[in-house]
Amino acid sequence: MYKQLSEKLAAYYEEMVNIRRHLHQYPELSFKEVKTPEYIADYHKQLGHDVRENVGENGVTAVLKGNSPGPTVALRADFDALPIQDAKDVPYKSQVPGVMHACGHDAHTALLLVLAKALNEMRGELQGNVVFIHQYAEELAPGGAKPMIEDGCLDGVDVIYGTHLWATTPLGTIEYNEGPLMAAADRFKIKVQGKGGHGAQPHFTKDAVLIGSQIVQSLQNIVSRRVDPLDAAVISIGAFEAKNAFNVIADTATMDGTVRTFSEEVQEQIQKDMSEVIHGVTASFGAEADFKYFKGYPAVINHKNEAEFLRETASETAGIEKVVHAKPQMGGEDFSYYLQNVRGAFFFTGAKNPEWETAYPHHHPHFDIDERSMLHGANVLGNLVLKTFENN
Repeated sequence: MYKQLSEKLAAYYEEMVNIRRHLHQYPELSFKEVKTPEYIADYHKQLGHDVRENVGENGVTAVLKGNSPGPTVALRADFDALPIQDAKDVPYKSQVPGVMHACGHDAHTALLLVLAKALNEMRGELQGNVVFIHQYAEELAPGGAKPMIEDGCLDGVDVIYGTHLWATTPLGTIEYNEGPLMAAADRFKIKVQGKGGHGAQPHFTKDAVLIGSQIVQSLQNIVSRRVDPLDAAVISIGAFEAKNAFNVIADTATMDGTVRTFSEEVQEQIQKDMSEVIHGVTASFGAEADFKYFKGYPAVINHKNEAEFLRETASETAGIEKVVHAKPQMGGEDFSYYLQNVRGAFFFTGAKNPEWETAYPHHHPHFDIDERSMLHGANVLGNLVLKTFENN
């Protein structure tokens, strides 16, 4: 039956590309998606699927019921864009100033829609149901996955799969992991309150820039000296600001950064250690600090059996040349919430054109994909559905 599905997907490849390029030209930011979910819902309605709109907030779900009872498999694709100016010189360049699909969510949506169309034509042979989850706001915490789950998008679902097209991984490659795949992504803000003064009289001040600099250096010691070397963790300061004239010592300084971990135990330890370090450093200078820690998406932890099933299935799928055990990525993804509720697996689908000299990474103004990767992603997801039904 998979051969039949693969042939249908190949026949609809041009439609898949057209959908992706349309969405690429008209991107919408997280939590501001209006036209995109309407487009998705209309597509599924034309197929006769049971469609729910405004799931969570802007999400869409569509259910394809097979001809006979069996397991219910959920497939998820996200559809929000990023606040980035599209710098590519291509016919399908974003038409929305300052907004761009720089992470492949347009392609995720296109491949899932066309897969839904192909599976719909095989409805009479399907021994189970498929739930197509179209998620909003993956790029911006608190994200769309959690509210969609709370609104029932996983009700009755037995297993879930999802893929992320990966622009720096060669076309024809599937990357998976039977455990941690992507990290928990947290954010923090620090404000140092010192005492400003004249640059020529530092002895009358409590220099917020000096204190902040000491904090930045001390925070790096947490990972190198307090965290078990076998546990991966990252603390990064992305912004440090203290605006003043060249001859004025600043009274305040602010810092923003991120923490990435895979273990909840390490996550809690780092938050506690950061607080101790920050308040300890500022106290030593006679200053004060305000520290706020915001937990983001949990780590993406694949279920072992489903990840192994993915490996076996992908190795038998059209267009897939290699199935590789991936090293965990420190990037975050709210697919983690689905995996906390039902069994499943998330994987990367290679989208790097072998002829491109430069493959721009995700969130880059020149980001693009080899669109054939959409066909690979759709084939793997579709094969997972069919094999799940057959194995029942």
